[in-house]
Amino acid sequence: MTQRETPGFEAESRHNLWRENFRQATNVIRLHRMRSGLLILGVAIGITTILMMVTVLSGLSRKIETDLVSARRPYVYVQRFDLIVTGDNEEEMMRRKPLTAGDADALEEMCPALDDVCYAVQPQRNYEIHYGSKKTPPTQLLGASHTFPSIYSLPIGKGRFFIRAEEENRARVALLGYGPSRDLFGDENPIGKMVRVGGRRYKVVGTFDVRQHFAGAMSDNFMLIPHTTYLKDFQTRNDFESISATMRDGYTLEDGMEEITNVLRVRRRVAPGEENNFVVMTSESFLELVRKFTTPVGLVLTVIASIGLLVGGIGVMNIMLISVAERTREIGVRRALGAGRRDILQQFLVESSTLTGIGGAVGTIVGTLLAYLVSSLIHFPFYFSVFWTVTALLFSAIVGLVFGLYPARRAAGMDPVEALRYE
Repeated sequence: MTQRETPGFEAESRHNLWRENFRQATNVIRLHRMRSGLLILGVAIGITTILMMVTVLSGLSRKIETDLVSARRPYVYVQRFDLIVTGDNEEEMMRRKPLTAGDADALEEMCPALDDVCYAVQPQRNYEIHYGSKKTPPTQLLGASHTFPSIYSLPIGKGRFFIRAEEENRARVALLGYGPSRDLFGDENPIGKMVRVGGRRYKVVGTFDVRQHFAGAMSDNFMLIPHTTYLKDFQTRNDFESISATMRDGYTLEDGMEEITNVLRVRRRVAPGEENNFVVMTSESFLELVRKFTTPVGLVLTVIASIGLLVGGIGVMNIMLISVAERTREIGVRRALGAGRRDILQQFLVESSTLTGIGGAVGTIVGTLLAYLVSSLIHFPFYFSVFWTVTALLFSAIVGLVFGLYPARRAAGMDPVEALRYE
């Protein structure tokens, strides 16, 4: 067996050929800086758009999930009807009798799995809040239990939350969201001041800090009072009631849902075999609802952004065809010196994938930096995904291979004699 026939020599030759192809690719980039730079720029823009879109959408999804749940720990949530009331059952659902504070008390007493239980009620209309000559835009009013802050993680800015005694005595005390507090008091300390809502006066005992919610300023535009006070001053037939509860250690959300369902079916006189006239959900249900909306939207936007990269791929094909035409004589010389079709095919595929790979690397770096900047500006969590970063790099190289295949096959299929005659 001669040296050329040994497996080690063949592997070394193949390795040298790959290295020579990469060197040739870098030489072409250096010789045609403008053309190569524009191609790299096109691919980089496509990868930047895709990666930035995916990163920002991932951060948005996490922000929405956090803001919608707004809880320190997982919880169970009860209301009269589903979040989206549609279809033939809409009228029946709207006629269901309301949840009451008595239901919340019964759940707290009869459900061992439940820890903190919070009853909440709010009207369908908004109210103006007055302080002296100042007033707020129409503001959401909410009545809740004193356990509200143990379930929902709304940050207190100044003062305190109302206590159980104030709830039991139906005291007219209030906590203002960041929006009403800023509109009415500015830099003045609102604690202890009296505000008017619907002709009644309420003592401000606390304010909430700015939330930086995905819904913007709307999320800070509210006033919270004890639910007992709300039922005394504002109750209507069209109020929206809910009960939320956290789990004790050693119990799961499923345990809590089962206990709540059993107690409420008895209290609301649901006969055996009948459907519940209430809905029990968990904080995880909210997350699933968010994902049902954000996942398809993210997929569609990513596909749209990928169109730009495909356009860049067409540019790769055009430039590689031009390169093949310009280097016809060079191809003929290589074929005459013994290079096979596979060697020529490999040479041009390495060249095209190198160009798009460089564009992908540039686009990945720029896309990640821009995504971080955008996330910081709009106060979304920055989410760096190793999977999507590696996918972006591989995708850019694959674009070079796919769109460089036709020019490479065309170069490999040239007749050596005709190529050498080419001027």
